[in-house]
Amino acid sequence: MEATTYNYKVVRQFTVMTVVWGIVGMLVGVLIAAQLIWPTFTEALGPLAPYLSYGRLRPLHTNAVIFAFGGCGLFAASLYVVQRTCQTRLLSDGLAAFVFWGWQLVIVLAAVSLPLGLTSGKEYAELEWPIDLLITVIWVAYAVLYLGTIMIRKTQHIYVANWFFGAYIITIALLHLVNSAELPWILGGDTTLMGMFRSYSAYAGVQDAMVQWWYGHNAVGFFLTTAFLGMMYYFVPKQAGRPIYSYRLSIVHFWALNFIYMWAGPHHLLYTALPDWAQSLGMVFSLMLLAPSWGGMMNGIMTLSGVWHKLRTDPILKFLIVALSFYGMSTFEGPMMSVKTVNALSHYTEWNIAHVHSGALGWVAMITIGSMYYLIPRLFGREEMYSTRLINVHFWWSTIGVVLYIAAMWIAGVAQGLMWRATNDDGTLTYSFAQSVSAMYPFYYVRLIGGTMFFAGMLLMAYNMWKTIAAGKAVNDARIPEAVHA
Repeated sequence: MEATTYNYKVVRQFTVMTVVWGIVGMLVGVLIAAQLIWPTFTEALGPLAPYLSYGRLRPLHTNAVIFAFGGCGLFAASLYVVQRTCQTRLLSDGLAAFVFWGWQLVIVLAAVSLPLGLTSGKEYAELEWPIDLLITVIWVAYAVLYLGTIMIRKTQHIYVANWFFGAYIITIALLHLVNSAELPWILGGDTTLMGMFRSYSAYAGVQDAMVQWWYGHNAVGFFLTTAFLGMMYYFVPKQAGRPIYSYRLSIVHFWALNFIYMWAGPHHLLYTALPDWAQSLGMVFSLMLLAPSWGGMMNGIMTLSGVWHKLRTDPILKFLIVALSFYGMSTFEGPMMSVKTVNALSHYTEWNIAHVHSGALGWVAMITIGSMYYLIPRLFGREEMYSTRLINVHFWWSTIGVVLYIAAMWIAGVAQGLMWRATNDDGTLTYSFAQSVSAMYPFYYVRLIGGTMFFAGMLLMAYNMWKTIAAGKAVNDARIPEAVHA
Protein backbone atom coordinates (compact mmCIF):
# COMPACT_ATOMS: atom_id res chain seq x y z
CA MET A 1 0.00 0.00 0.00
CA GLU A 2 1.39 3.39 -0.99
CA ALA A 3 2.13 5.78 1.88
CA THR A 4 -0.06 8.89 1.98
CA THR A 5 1.73 10.84 4.73
CA TYR A 6 5.28 11.99 5.42
CA ASN A 7 7.42 10.50 8.19
CA TYR A 8 7.84 13.48 10.50
CA LYS A 9 8.63 11.39 13.58
CA VAL A 10 12.34 10.89 12.83
CA VAL A 11 12.66 14.53 11.75
CA ARG A 12 11.10 15.61 15.07
CA GLN A 13 13.46 13.40 17.04
CA PHE A 14 16.57 14.71 15.32
CA THR A 15 15.34 18.33 15.57
CA VAL A 16 14.85 18.14 19.34
CA MET A 17 18.20 16.41 19.83
CA THR A 18 19.90 19.09 17.72
CA VAL A 19 19.00 21.65 20.40
CA VAL A 20 19.86 19.28 23.26
CA TRP A 21 23.30 18.38 21.91
CA GLY A 22 23.90 22.02 20.95
CA ILE A 23 23.55 22.96 24.61
CA VAL A 24 25.85 20.13 25.72
CA GLY A 25 28.53 20.85 23.10
CA MET A 26 28.60 24.58 23.72
CA LEU A 27 28.58 24.14 27.51
CA VAL A 28 31.74 22.03 27.20
CA GLY A 29 33.17 24.76 24.95
CA VAL A 30 32.53 27.41 27.60
CA LEU A 31 34.11 25.13 30.22
CA ILE A 32 37.36 24.63 28.29
CA ALA A 33 37.50 28.35 27.41
CA ALA A 34 37.34 29.02 31.17
CA GLN A 35 40.08 26.44 31.79
CA LEU A 36 42.47 28.38 29.56
CA ILE A 37 42.02 31.34 31.92
CA TRP A 38 41.84 29.40 35.20
CA PRO A 39 43.65 26.09 34.52
CA THR A 40 43.14 24.70 38.03
CA PHE A 41 39.50 25.51 38.69
CA THR A 42 38.31 21.93 37.99
CA GLU A 43 40.57 20.60 40.77
CA ALA A 44 37.79 21.41 43.22
CA LEU A 45 35.85 18.53 41.70
CA GLY A 46 38.19 16.05 43.39
CA PRO A 47 38.23 12.58 41.81
CA LEU A 48 36.33 13.85 38.75
CA ALA A 49 39.03 16.43 37.93
CA PRO A 50 41.21 14.17 35.70
CA TYR A 51 38.20 13.37 33.52
CA LEU A 52 37.36 17.05 33.05
CA SER A 53 40.81 18.26 32.09
CA TYR A 54 41.28 20.38 28.97
CA GLY A 55 42.93 17.50 27.10
CA ARG A 56 39.95 15.24 27.74
CA LEU A 57 37.19 17.80 27.14
CA ARG A 58 38.53 19.51 24.03
CA PRO A 59 37.92 16.51 21.69
CA LEU A 60 34.54 16.01 23.41
CA HIS A 61 33.61 19.61 22.59
CA THR A 62 34.65 19.21 18.96
CA ASN A 63 32.76 15.97 18.48
CA ALA A 64 29.66 17.19 20.34
CA VAL A 65 29.34 20.39 18.32
CA ILE A 66 30.17 18.88 14.91
CA PHE A 67 28.71 15.38 14.98
CA ALA A 68 26.06 15.65 17.71
CA PHE A 69 24.68 19.18 17.21
CA GLY A 70 25.59 19.63 13.55
CA GLY A 71 25.00 15.98 12.69
CA CYS A 72 21.52 15.82 14.22
CA GLY A 73 20.66 19.09 12.44
CA LEU A 74 21.77 17.61 9.12
CA PHE A 75 19.84 14.38 9.68
CA ALA A 76 16.71 16.38 10.55
CA ALA A 77 17.02 18.75 7.59
CA SER A 78 17.99 16.16 4.98
CA LEU A 79 15.25 13.69 5.94
CA TYR A 80 12.68 16.49 5.89
CA VAL A 81 13.85 18.05 2.64
CA VAL A 82 14.14 14.76 0.72
CA GLN A 83 10.54 13.87 1.58
CA ARG A 84 9.11 17.28 0.74
CA THR A 85 11.01 17.77 -2.53
CA CYS A 86 10.53 14.17 -3.72
CA GLN A 87 6.89 14.10 -2.53
CA THR A 88 7.26 10.66 -1.02
CA ARG A 89 7.62 9.07 2.42
CA LEU A 90 11.02 7.87 3.58
CA LEU A 91 12.05 4.51 2.16
CA SER A 92 11.70 2.70 5.51
CA ASP A 93 10.36 3.81 8.90
CA GLY A 94 12.35 1.03 10.59
CA LEU A 95 15.57 2.13 8.95
CA ALA A 96 14.84 5.73 9.97
CA ALA A 97 14.41 4.65 13.62
CA PHE A 98 17.65 2.64 13.46
CA VAL A 99 19.56 5.66 12.13
CA PHE A 100 18.23 7.92 14.89
CA TRP A 101 18.88 5.59 17.84
CA GLY A 102 22.16 4.37 16.38
CA TRP A 103 23.47 7.92 16.02
CA GLN A 104 22.48 8.78 19.58
CA LEU A 105 24.34 5.66 20.76
CA VAL A 106 27.48 6.77 18.91
CA ILE A 107 27.26 10.20 20.52
CA VAL A 108 26.85 8.73 24.00
CA LEU A 109 29.79 6.34 23.46
CA ALA A 110 31.95 9.31 22.44
CA ALA A 111 30.74 11.36 25.43
CA VAL A 112 31.77 8.52 27.76
CA SER A 113 34.98 7.30 26.10
CA LEU A 114 36.64 10.67 25.47
CA PRO A 115 36.63 11.93 29.11
CA LEU A 116 37.89 8.47 30.13
CA GLY A 117 40.89 9.00 27.86
CA LEU A 118 39.89 6.31 25.37
CA THR A 119 40.74 8.67 22.56
CA SER A 120 41.02 8.32 18.81
CA GLY A 121 44.75 9.07 18.64
CA LYS A 122 46.00 7.93 15.25
CA GLU A 123 49.16 6.12 16.39
CA TYR A 124 47.50 4.22 19.20
CA ALA A 125 43.83 3.98 20.06
CA GLU A 126 41.64 2.23 22.58
CA LEU A 127 37.97 1.42 21.97
CA GLU A 128 38.36 2.96 18.52
CA TRP A 129 37.69 0.38 15.84
CA PRO A 130 34.45 -1.02 17.39
CA ILE A 131 32.95 2.48 17.46
CA ASP A 132 34.22 3.14 13.93
CA LEU A 133 32.50 -0.03 12.71
CA LEU A 134 29.26 1.06 14.40
CA ILE A 135 29.49 4.48 12.72
CA THR A 136 30.02 2.75 9.37
CA VAL A 137 26.91 0.58 9.78
CA ILE A 138 24.76 3.56 10.78
CA TRP A 139 26.09 5.71 7.96
CA VAL A 140 25.40 3.01 5.36
CA ALA A 141 21.85 2.73 6.75
CA TYR A 142 21.48 6.52 6.44
CA ALA A 143 22.77 6.43 2.84
CA VAL A 144 20.32 3.65 1.92
CA LEU A 145 17.47 5.54 3.60
CA TYR A 146 18.26 8.86 1.93
CA LEU A 147 19.30 7.73 -1.55
CA GLY A 148 16.59 5.06 -1.57
CA THR A 149 13.98 7.74 -0.91
CA ILE A 150 15.26 9.69 -3.91
CA MET A 151 14.97 6.57 -6.05
CA ILE A 152 11.25 6.15 -5.20
CA ARG A 153 10.46 9.84 -5.65
CA LYS A 154 7.25 10.94 -7.36
CA THR A 155 8.86 14.03 -8.89
CA GLN A 156 11.00 13.76 -12.01
CA HIS A 157 13.33 16.56 -10.94
CA ILE A 158 15.88 16.16 -8.12
CA TYR A 159 16.03 19.51 -6.33
CA VAL A 160 19.54 20.93 -5.85
CA ALA A 161 19.49 20.64 -2.04
CA ASN A 162 19.34 16.88 -2.49
CA TRP A 163 22.45 16.97 -4.68
CA PHE A 164 24.36 18.64 -1.83
CA PHE A 165 23.01 16.25 0.83
CA GLY A 166 23.75 13.25 -1.40
CA ALA A 167 27.33 14.39 -2.05
CA TYR A 168 28.02 14.83 1.66
CA ILE A 169 26.62 11.40 2.53
CA ILE A 170 28.72 9.59 -0.10
CA THR A 171 31.92 11.54 0.60
CA ILE A 172 31.78 11.24 4.39
CA ALA A 173 31.45 7.46 3.96
CA LEU A 174 34.62 7.45 1.84
CA LEU A 175 36.51 9.71 4.25
CA HIS A 176 35.55 7.65 7.28
CA LEU A 177 36.60 4.35 5.75
CA VAL A 178 40.02 5.57 4.61
CA ASN A 179 40.91 7.65 7.67
CA SER A 180 39.68 5.08 10.19
CA ALA A 181 41.63 2.17 8.71
CA GLU A 182 43.19 0.51 11.76
CA LEU A 183 45.05 -2.66 12.69
CA PRO A 184 43.60 -4.25 15.83
CA TRP A 185 46.21 -5.64 18.23
CA ILE A 186 44.50 -9.02 18.08
CA LEU A 187 45.92 -9.46 14.56
CA GLY A 188 49.39 -9.16 16.07
CA GLY A 189 48.76 -11.98 18.52
CA ASP A 190 47.42 -10.04 21.53
CA THR A 191 44.36 -12.14 22.37
CA THR A 192 43.63 -10.48 25.73
CA LEU A 193 40.32 -8.71 26.26
CA MET A 194 41.89 -5.24 25.92
CA GLY A 195 43.91 -6.42 22.93
CA MET A 196 40.63 -6.90 21.11
CA PHE A 197 39.78 -3.21 21.55
CA ARG A 198 43.20 -1.63 20.92
CA SER A 199 44.51 -0.72 17.51
CA TYR A 200 47.22 1.08 15.56
CA SER A 201 46.70 3.35 12.57
CA ALA A 202 47.11 1.64 9.21
CA TYR A 203 49.41 4.50 8.17
CA ALA A 204 52.66 5.92 9.47
CA GLY A 205 54.72 9.09 9.33
CA VAL A 206 53.91 11.82 6.84
CA GLN A 207 51.47 9.52 5.02
CA ASP A 208 49.44 9.32 8.24
CA ALA A 209 49.49 13.12 8.49
CA MET A 210 48.35 13.49 4.88
CA VAL A 211 45.51 10.99 5.32
CA GLN A 212 44.50 12.75 8.55
CA TRP A 213 44.28 16.14 6.88
CA TRP A 214 42.72 14.77 3.71
CA TYR A 215 40.04 13.55 6.10
CA GLY A 216 40.08 16.61 8.38
CA HIS A 217 39.77 19.22 5.65
CA ASN A 218 37.14 17.29 3.72
CA ALA A 219 35.15 16.71 6.90
CA VAL A 220 35.02 20.51 6.96
CA GLY A 221 34.42 20.61 3.21
CA PHE A 222 31.60 18.10 3.06
CA PHE A 223 30.16 17.63 6.56
CA LEU A 224 30.35 21.31 7.52
CA THR A 225 30.06 23.01 4.13
CA THR A 226 28.44 20.99 1.35
CA ALA A 227 25.87 19.46 3.72
CA PHE A 228 24.84 22.78 5.25
CA LEU A 229 24.63 24.32 1.79
CA GLY A 230 21.93 21.71 1.16
CA MET A 231 20.17 23.19 4.17
CA MET A 232 20.66 26.69 2.77
CA TYR A 233 19.30 25.85 -0.68
CA TYR A 234 16.00 24.70 0.82
CA PHE A 235 15.34 26.86 3.88
CA VAL A 236 16.47 30.26 2.56
CA PRO A 237 14.06 30.20 -0.43
CA LYS A 238 11.26 28.77 1.76
CA GLN A 239 11.63 31.35 4.52
CA ALA A 240 12.06 34.20 2.02
CA GLY A 241 9.10 33.03 -0.08
CA ARG A 242 11.21 33.38 -3.22
CA PRO A 243 12.78 30.87 -5.66
CA ILE A 244 16.55 30.47 -5.49
CA TYR A 245 18.21 33.40 -7.29
CA SER A 246 19.91 31.27 -9.97
CA TYR A 247 19.30 27.57 -10.36
CA ARG A 248 22.05 27.37 -12.99
CA LEU A 249 24.53 28.94 -10.56
CA SER A 250 23.54 26.39 -7.90
CA ILE A 251 24.55 23.53 -10.21
CA VAL A 252 27.86 25.21 -11.13
CA HIS A 253 28.39 25.86 -7.41
CA PHE A 254 27.79 22.16 -6.66
CA TRP A 255 30.21 20.67 -9.18
CA ALA A 256 32.99 23.24 -8.77
CA LEU A 257 32.91 23.14 -4.96
CA ASN A 258 32.86 19.36 -4.67
CA PHE A 259 35.64 18.81 -7.20
CA ILE A 260 38.03 21.43 -5.83
CA TYR A 261 37.50 20.82 -2.10
CA MET A 262 38.87 17.27 -2.25
CA TRP A 263 42.36 18.55 -3.14
CA ALA A 264 42.81 21.32 -0.57
CA GLY A 265 43.77 19.24 2.51
CA PRO A 266 47.56 19.73 2.27
CA HIS A 267 47.19 23.42 3.20
CA HIS A 268 46.96 22.22 6.84
CA LEU A 269 50.49 20.84 6.57
CA LEU A 270 52.45 23.85 5.29
CA TYR A 271 56.01 24.06 6.68
CA THR A 272 55.97 20.38 7.70
CA ALA A 273 57.62 17.19 6.38
CA LEU A 274 55.00 16.94 3.62
CA PRO A 275 56.70 17.28 0.19
CA ASP A 276 56.75 20.87 -1.01
CA TRP A 277 54.87 20.05 -4.24
CA ALA A 278 51.98 18.63 -2.19
CA GLN A 279 51.92 21.73 0.01
CA SER A 280 51.79 23.97 -3.08
CA LEU A 281 49.05 21.84 -4.64
CA GLY A 282 46.91 22.30 -1.53
CA MET A 283 47.50 26.06 -1.59
CA VAL A 284 46.54 26.41 -5.27
CA PHE A 285 43.32 24.43 -4.91
CA SER A 286 42.48 26.40 -1.76
CA LEU A 287 42.73 29.67 -3.71
CA MET A 288 40.51 28.21 -6.45
CA LEU A 289 37.88 27.40 -3.81
CA LEU A 290 37.11 31.08 -3.36
CA ALA A 291 35.15 31.27 -6.63
CA PRO A 292 32.52 28.55 -6.09
CA SER A 293 32.22 29.44 -2.39
CA TRP A 294 31.38 33.06 -3.06
CA GLY A 295 29.15 32.09 -5.98
CA GLY A 296 27.08 29.98 -3.60
CA MET A 297 27.01 32.71 -0.96
CA MET A 298 25.77 35.29 -3.45
CA ASN A 299 23.19 32.85 -4.79
CA GLY A 300 21.72 32.53 -1.31
CA ILE A 301 21.85 36.21 -0.41
CA MET A 302 20.46 37.40 -3.77
CA THR A 303 17.46 35.11 -3.26
CA LEU A 304 16.17 37.97 -1.10
CA SER A 305 15.98 40.27 -4.14
CA GLY A 306 12.66 42.04 -3.87
CA VAL A 307 11.99 40.97 -0.27
CA TRP A 308 14.85 42.60 1.62
CA HIS A 309 12.27 44.30 3.86
CA LYS A 310 11.53 40.90 5.48
CA LEU A 311 14.85 41.12 7.32
CA ARG A 312 13.36 43.87 9.50
CA THR A 313 10.69 41.62 10.98
CA ASP A 314 11.78 38.02 10.40
CA PRO A 315 14.49 36.86 12.87
CA ILE A 316 14.63 33.37 11.29
CA LEU A 317 15.62 34.97 7.99
CA LYS A 318 18.20 37.02 9.88
CA PHE A 319 19.80 33.81 11.16
CA LEU A 320 19.92 32.34 7.66
CA ILE A 321 21.32 35.42 5.92
CA VAL A 322 23.88 36.26 8.60
CA ALA A 323 24.98 32.60 8.39
CA LEU A 324 25.58 33.09 4.67
CA SER A 325 27.58 36.23 5.41
CA PHE A 326 29.82 34.28 7.79
CA TYR A 327 30.11 31.54 5.17
CA GLY A 328 31.40 34.13 2.71
CA MET A 329 33.82 35.57 5.24
CA SER A 330 35.16 32.15 6.30
CA THR A 331 35.60 30.99 2.72
CA PHE A 332 37.62 34.12 1.95
CA GLU A 333 39.73 33.75 5.08
CA GLY A 334 40.49 30.04 4.48
CA PRO A 335 42.13 30.48 1.05
CA MET A 336 43.97 33.56 2.34
CA MET A 337 45.38 31.59 5.29
CA SER A 338 46.54 28.85 2.91
CA VAL A 339 48.93 31.26 1.17
CA LYS A 340 52.35 30.29 2.49
CA THR A 341 53.48 33.77 3.47
CA VAL A 342 50.25 34.39 5.42
CA ASN A 343 50.39 30.90 6.90
CA ALA A 344 53.90 31.58 8.21
CA LEU A 345 52.29 34.13 10.56
CA SER A 346 48.99 32.38 11.32
CA HIS A 347 50.07 28.74 11.73
CA TYR A 348 49.50 27.30 15.24
CA THR A 349 48.15 30.62 16.55
CA GLU A 350 44.76 31.68 17.91
CA TRP A 351 43.98 33.02 14.43
CA ASN A 352 43.13 29.44 13.47
CA ILE A 353 40.68 29.28 16.38
CA ALA A 354 39.02 32.48 15.13
CA HIS A 355 38.75 31.05 11.61
CA VAL A 356 37.28 27.74 12.78
CA HIS A 357 34.67 29.42 14.97
CA SER A 358 33.62 31.99 12.39
CA GLY A 359 32.72 28.95 10.31
CA ALA A 360 31.43 26.69 13.10
CA LEU A 361 29.40 29.27 15.02
CA GLY A 362 28.80 31.95 12.38
CA TRP A 363 27.98 29.62 9.47
CA VAL A 364 27.13 26.11 10.71
CA ALA A 365 25.39 26.96 13.99
CA MET A 366 23.49 29.98 12.64
CA ILE A 367 22.16 28.18 9.54
CA THR A 368 21.21 25.19 11.72
CA ILE A 369 19.44 27.34 14.31
CA GLY A 370 17.50 29.19 11.61
CA SER A 371 16.51 25.93 9.93
CA MET A 372 15.39 24.35 13.22
CA TYR A 373 13.28 27.41 14.00
CA TYR A 374 11.62 26.85 10.61
CA LEU A 375 11.03 23.15 11.30
CA ILE A 376 9.85 23.07 14.93
CA PRO A 377 6.42 24.75 14.45
CA ARG A 378 5.69 22.65 11.35
CA LEU A 379 6.57 19.43 13.14
CA PHE A 380 4.34 20.23 16.13
CA GLY A 381 1.30 21.71 14.41
CA ARG A 382 1.95 25.39 15.15
CA GLU A 383 1.96 28.35 12.78
CA GLU A 384 5.04 29.85 14.43
CA MET A 385 7.36 29.49 17.41
CA TYR A 386 6.04 30.29 20.89
CA SER A 387 7.87 33.64 20.90
CA THR A 388 9.21 35.52 17.89
CA ARG A 389 10.67 38.08 20.28
CA LEU A 390 12.81 35.40 21.94
CA ILE A 391 14.10 34.34 18.50
CA ASN A 392 15.11 37.96 17.93
CA VAL A 393 16.90 38.12 21.30
CA HIS A 394 18.60 34.80 20.48
CA PHE A 395 19.75 36.21 17.15
CA TRP A 396 21.39 39.25 18.68
CA TRP A 397 23.00 37.33 21.54
CA SER A 398 24.43 34.84 19.05
CA THR A 399 25.64 37.44 16.57
CA ILE A 400 27.30 39.63 19.20
CA GLY A 401 28.77 36.51 20.84
CA VAL A 402 30.34 35.31 17.57
CA VAL A 403 31.75 38.74 16.76
CA LEU A 404 33.31 39.09 20.23
CA TYR A 405 34.75 35.59 19.99
CA ILE A 406 36.35 35.81 16.57
CA ALA A 407 37.51 39.44 16.87
CA ALA A 408 39.32 38.59 20.11
CA MET A 409 40.95 35.51 18.59
CA TRP A 410 41.92 37.35 15.38
CA ILE A 411 43.76 40.03 17.34
CA ALA A 412 45.24 37.43 19.70
CA GLY A 413 46.43 35.28 16.80
CA VAL A 414 48.18 38.09 14.95
CA ALA A 415 49.80 39.31 18.19
CA GLN A 416 50.88 35.76 18.99
CA GLY A 417 52.41 35.19 15.55
CA LEU A 418 54.27 38.49 15.66
CA MET A 419 55.62 37.79 19.17
CA TRP A 420 56.85 34.33 18.13
CA ARG A 421 58.79 35.63 15.15
CA ALA A 422 60.15 38.85 16.76
CA THR A 423 63.94 38.81 17.17
CA ASN A 424 66.56 41.06 18.73
CA ASP A 425 69.51 42.50 16.77
CA ASP A 426 71.66 39.54 17.78
CA GLY A 427 69.10 37.05 16.43
CA THR A 428 67.74 35.90 19.79
CA LEU A 429 63.99 35.76 20.38
CA THR A 430 62.52 38.99 21.77
CA TYR A 431 59.79 37.20 23.74
CA SER A 432 59.75 33.92 25.59
CA PHE A 433 56.90 31.50 24.93
CA ALA A 434 55.58 32.18 28.45
CA GLN A 435 55.34 35.90 27.62
CA SER A 436 53.30 35.14 24.49
CA VAL A 437 50.92 33.01 26.58
CA SER A 438 50.58 35.75 29.18
CA ALA A 439 49.67 38.26 26.46
CA MET A 440 46.68 36.09 25.48
CA TYR A 441 44.76 36.45 28.74
CA PRO A 442 42.75 39.61 27.94
CA PHE A 443 41.60 38.01 24.67
CA TYR A 444 40.70 34.76 26.46
CA TYR A 445 38.36 36.72 28.73
CA VAL A 446 36.61 38.28 25.72
CA ARG A 447 36.40 34.86 24.04
CA LEU A 448 34.77 33.42 27.17
CA ILE A 449 32.18 36.23 27.21
CA GLY A 450 31.36 35.69 23.52
CA GLY A 451 31.10 31.92 23.92
CA THR A 452 28.91 32.27 27.00
CA MET A 453 26.54 34.57 25.08
CA PHE A 454 26.24 31.99 22.30
CA PHE A 455 25.60 29.24 24.85
CA ALA A 456 22.96 31.37 26.58
CA GLY A 457 21.24 31.81 23.22
CA MET A 458 20.95 28.02 22.93
CA LEU A 459 19.25 27.92 26.34
CA LEU A 460 16.76 30.53 25.07
CA MET A 461 16.12 28.35 22.03
CA ALA A 462 15.51 25.31 24.21
CA TYR A 463 12.93 27.23 26.28
CA ASN A 464 11.22 28.55 23.14
CA MET A 465 11.15 25.03 21.67
CA TRP A 466 9.75 23.51 24.87
CA LYS A 467 6.93 26.08 25.05
CA THR A 468 6.14 25.54 21.36
CA ILE A 469 5.99 21.76 21.81
CA ALA A 470 3.86 22.10 24.96
CA ALA A 471 1.31 24.21 23.10
CA GLY A 472 1.31 22.00 20.00
CA LYS A 473 0.79 18.40 18.99
CA ALA A 474 3.08 16.11 17.04
CA VAL A 475 2.17 16.13 13.35
CA ASN A 476 1.91 12.61 11.93
CA ASP A 477 -0.71 13.21 9.26
CA ALA A 478 1.04 15.61 6.86
CA ARG A 479 -0.34 14.42 3.54
CA ILE A 480 1.79 13.80 0.48
CA PRO A 481 0.47 15.66 -2.61
CA GLU A 482 -0.99 13.52 -5.38
CA ALA A 483 1.51 12.94 -8.17
CA VAL A 484 0.89 15.05 -11.25
CA HIS A 485 1.25 13.01 -14.45
CA ALA A 486 1.98 14.61 -17.80
